Parts: sequence; structure tokens; C-alpha cells
Amino acid sequence: MSQILIVEDEDRIASFIEKGLRSAGFTSERAATGRDGYHLAMTGDFDLVILDLGLPDEDGLDVLERLRGSGNDLPVIILTARTSIDDTVRSLEGGADDYLGKPFRFEELIARVRLRLRREAPTADSMVLSQGGVELDLRSRQASVDGVEVDLSAREFALAEAFLSNPGRALSREQLLSRVWGYDFDPGSNVVDVYVRYLRGKLGAERIETVRGVGYRFVANRRQA
Repeated sequence: MSQILIVEDEDRIASFIEKGLRSAGFTSERAATGRDGYHLAMTGDFDLVILDLGLPDEDGLDVLERLRGSGNDLPVIILTARTSIDDTVRSLEGGADDYLGKPFRFEELIARVRLRLRREAPTADSMVLSQGGVELDLRSRQASVDGVEVDLSAREFALAEAFLSNPGRALSREQLLSRVWGYDFDPGSNVVDVYVRYLRGKLGAERIETVRGVGYRFVANRRQA
């Protein structure tokens, strides 16, 4: 299981990233300052760093420079509200592996995390999720049910990915909202129910079970009537 270091001083965003990474099968640790982030990154305990630029004690670019200057080649994804061309170029030229602006959607962040980790340790199997006759190719973004390709929108695919990554586990509407729609979601929205209905129509209603008072669960081994 890959361990991700989150260097982010905004607690709401850091908590959102941490929760989303956990639901995607990663473990993580947080640092709220550049100093702490640098020292943790140098321990060798992590597989990737998600790094903010606007840290309270120093600029994230300085943290990146120190990491690369010390010979640390840990994959680094910059995640920041600073989205100017100058900041992007400086980050990439300074050794960042990727750059993502805020606000962001979690499915895009997790795709970039997986891409960078795959380049470090490529495994074809890790890019295909298969449960109960449903298969998702995370590389091509294609889906199939019992060997027949089905057309999923980007949101439907992200929702299906959340379910197939957690077979048999009850996922709350809040978890699904934060994972698929991002940290600016409206907790009163019924968008999850709407998209679950869409997904049931394409994957089979029997595969997504309603868990009363909680949310939904993907049932991989349920037989059709």
C-alpha cells in the first residue's frame, strides 16, 4: 500500500485529501509546514508528496528545491491556488512531477497520483478494477459489464471507481460526494442518488445496494434473479 505525504496548511483541504486517499486505498500523513514536510519527505517512508506552495513558514518551491538539492527524487505533485504560468513553469523546472490548481476535483488528483506511482512501479493489474463482472480500465477510462463495453460519463466512471475500489463496503453519500464531486460539494444535494440511479441502469441495479441510513454498497457476488 502506497504512503502519501500531504504538505498542506489548510486543515479542511488536508482532511479532504486524506479522507479521499484513504477511500482510494492509500495511507497518508500530513504536515502543515514546509519544515515538517521536508523532514518527513527525507525519512524515506513515503512514495509520493502532495505539496502546497502557500505554506506558513516557507514557499513550497523552496521545499521542492531543498528536496531536489539533497538528491531526493520522490514524486511531487504541486497542489496550489497559485495557477499563474510563472508558478507552473518554476515548479516543473524546479523538479515537480505534476501541477494541479485549486479548486480541484478529487478524481483528477487521484488519477495523477496513480499515474506518478505507476511510473515509479508500473503494474498493469493496478490499472484495472474488476468486481462481480464489472471491469474498469483506469488508463483508457473504459468500462464493461460481463464483457460488454458500456458508455460511462466522467462522473459515472468516477462513482463506479469509488464502488469497485471498496467492494462490499457501505459508502456514505458524504464520502461519495467528496470523492467524486470535490471538497466544495453541497451536503444537501441529491446528486449522488441521481448518479447511482444512472449507474444502476448501466451496471445492473442488483450490483449497487442501498444501505438504509448510510448510503450505498457495491455487491460483487450478488446473483441476478
